[in-house]
Amino acid sequence: MRRMLWYLIAGTRGGANRAKIINFLNERPYNINQLAEILEVDYKTIKYHIDVLEENEIVTPSGEKYGTMYFLTTKMIENYDTFQEIWAEVVK
Repeated sequence: MRRMLWYLIAGTRGGANRAKIINFLNERPYNINQLAEILEVDYKTIKYHIDVLEENEIVTPSGEKYGTMYFLTTKMIENYDTFQEIWAEVVK
């Protein structure tokens, strides 16, 4: 999990946005439009990052289309401390 998180956060372009998405979803579920507004990033960019996070089993959707809310997976919640360690290393 650590290697995958490192790659998603530090090893690819857009890692900062992915880290912010993970942090926000740790607080509560959001939909893509809400995340786009909070992060001041366009819908397509957030959708791309959500898709990457979903493919890697970091987030999971609930609902359909516009009303789809995203949650952190149990796997991610269990490894949230690892995520925070990686993020702290990246933002040094």
